[in-house]
Amino acid sequence: MSKEHGGVLRAWESTMRKTQAAKKRANNIFGITSMANVTNNDLEDDTDKGVSISGEAYFAEKILPNGDYYTGQWYDNFPDGQGKYLWTDGCMYLGEWHKGKTMGKGRFSWPSGASYEGEFKTGYMDGTGTYIGSNGDNYKGKWVMNMKHGHGILNYSNGDCYDGEWRRGLQEGHGKYQWQNKNYYIGEWKNGVIFGKGIFVWSNGNTYDGYWEDGMPKGNGTYQWPDGSFYVGNWSKDPDEQNGTYYPSESSLAANLEWDPTTVYNELAGCKICVGERVSIMPSQKRLATWYSSKGGDKPRRMSVDGRVSVGVERPLDKMSLWENDGNSNGLRQVRRDLDCELLGIPHNDANPKFNLGLPLKAPKLEKRQGETISKGHRNYELMLNLQLGIRHSVGRPAPATSFDLKASAFDPKDKIWTRFPREGSKYTPPHQSYEFKWKDYCPVVFRTLRKLFKVDPADYMISICGDNALRELSSPGKSGSFFYLTYDDRYMIKTMKKSEVKMFLRMLSAYYNHVRSFENTLVIKYYGLHCVKLPGTTQKKVRFIIMGNLLRSDYTIHRRFDLKGSSLGRITEKNEFETDNTTILKDLDLNFIFKLQKAWYQEFCWQIEKDCEFLVQERTMDYSLLVGLHFREISTNGELIPCQRRNSENESTDHISRPNADQLLLDPKRWASVKLGSNMPARVERTIRKPELELQLVGEQTGECYEVIMFFGIIDILQDYDITKKLEHAYKSIHYDPTSISAVDPKQYSKRFRDFIFKVFAEDT
Repeated sequence: MSKEHGGVLRAWESTMRKTQAAKKRANNIFGITSMANVTNNDLEDDTDKGVSISGEAYFAEKILPNGDYYTGQWYDNFPDGQGKYLWTDGCMYLGEWHKGKTMGKGRFSWPSGASYEGEFKTGYMDGTGTYIGSNGDNYKGKWVMNMKHGHGILNYSNGDCYDGEWRRGLQEGHGKYQWQNKNYYIGEWKNGVIFGKGIFVWSNGNTYDGYWEDGMPKGNGTYQWPDGSFYVGNWSKDPDEQNGTYYPSESSLAANLEWDPTTVYNELAGCKICVGERVSIMPSQKRLATWYSSKGGDKPRRMSVDGRVSVGVERPLDKMSLWENDGNSNGLRQVRRDLDCELLGIPHNDANPKFNLGLPLKAPKLEKRQGETISKGHRNYELMLNLQLGIRHSVGRPAPATSFDLKASAFDPKDKIWTRFPREGSKYTPPHQSYEFKWKDYCPVVFRTLRKLFKVDPADYMISICGDNALRELSSPGKSGSFFYLTYDDRYMIKTMKKSEVKMFLRMLSAYYNHVRSFENTLVIKYYGLHCVKLPGTTQKKVRFIIMGNLLRSDYTIHRRFDLKGSSLGRITEKNEFETDNTTILKDLDLNFIFKLQKAWYQEFCWQIEKDCEFLVQERTMDYSLLVGLHFREISTNGELIPCQRRNSENESTDHISRPNADQLLLDPKRWASVKLGSNMPARVERTIRKPELELQLVGEQTGECYEVIMFFGIIDILQDYDITKKLEHAYKSIHYDPTSISAVDPKQYSKRFRDFIFKVFAEDT
């Protein structure tokens, strides 16, 4: 054996001593790969430089500092082409790479014995592939971002099988589930449970054909026996709602006359949907070890397999990065900024990052909490007490159970309940410390059903609004003159309304109810109650309230908020970049991002925007907007936002949510319940730059600089009718300004402009 070869083996043994088990397992699967016949110095030089003389891809074997091992095609310091990567924990990937990303066809295996073989995209299992779990589960079908999404077949280790549609890791759409005991269900699914219309067939021949909710019959349905007798009616676990008629067959006239429909629920209780194996760690969470780059000086690179490289794309001055430790880092950054400005034709003295790519984006200063707490002595303290008393009375009032199929009379604007609240109390109201007032509930049956539809627990609802904690009043009323109040937990927002807005909402309430019931993922804001307080005194002043969901309520810090309409006149905040904080609502002309959604999300987003806009045009409403909240996942210690491609090992200790922690959402499909269209959505935003001479351009030029975010968005302010006031506003402003730039336009024109703009600032992340 040559000296050179012996040196390589000694190096290999010293770095892999702690990972012999993983190495042996890899060799058992793929065979022993011979080492390149080079000296230790050659190996170190190759690891540092990572590029051939010709600048073309070449075969390399890498013994990485932490014990990881890579063998395969290598180009420009990245795996590129066919290659095998073995992590010290026993995970292994064999397949195609592109610029350091697992991209194309490949096989990922876990130490537990589980494996995935199929298509990858930027580190994720994405495309068509087969996952075999360590417990014997076998799924073959479509994937999106590590989640089963599309059509697929899952054979469970216990003998059950599901063949149908998946969405974000759970059964959703049409599918067939067959249990080991030969019972099976064919029909609609939602969030991993039977929901909608479908047929259940027992192994003894009995069938139920009808509607389901949360895995149990709910609504109209027919239960039939093999002899032809059947029971048809309205099904519910609540005995008060259950009713139907039994029809015996000729051969069993008296057989089942005393049959109890509740036995069906007992039978179905034993038919559990198998959860399946939980994946311990996703391929996108695996990081490649640190090596040294000739292009980045002596600064180490570290990257995850989804291609997030710390040093980033090389710039003309990146070779000067070794200066950054000699106290001249600010000067070097300025040189880089000046160079970027020269390339984009931006004036060097421009201090606004909206126009200057050379300036880094910074996270806004954080306000402790929005609003002023309404304590005793506040001008609206008594009004808050009245509101809380009224809500507690309305929600706690006994009411008969209702189905989601409401009668037309429930939507009648005249369907309202007045309640008097004397200070000493009454038969129906408690004594209180406030003055006497009257309370009105508009369409109480409708809003009670809406809260049920939106899965709002009555007790939680009352605690949020009427608990011991006071409401908070936002610092200033909105442009409409309405006041806004937030609950202590930020879950609900309460807005005062004009009489015309109340009339508008009551007119469209039936259409609103049908829309949100038909489209579970609607982006239109959720409304939970409409009320009125009549104050005492000679004026008998009425204060009308609407209670709605807070779209930006989250455990994440919302760093940026945008209110987007697609118009330009007056659509810019009066504060400069340094005066804004994380509660500032920015507008169209402040927007400096393109929002990039993963393919499946983007398609669903476009479809839902179309449906929601159709509803708003039908109701002749306008002046609505898309409220967008962004949480940036990577922020350095000095407050700068970290682009995807510039993350480095120095940033790993900074105060931000790291990529692996955020990817925990992907580990457990049940946690995706909090991720839905418009809420808690992992996404990316691409920075845009506006030219100073085109300050009124709505969409800036894309720069390729992307940031990882958690997104929240929804359509708000939908209660403005295109009435005579708005028509006059349009006529007046059209004389002085470009008619296409103003907000007050015909609902059809408004909807088209809104959609055109939204589809420009939202894009598919390719």
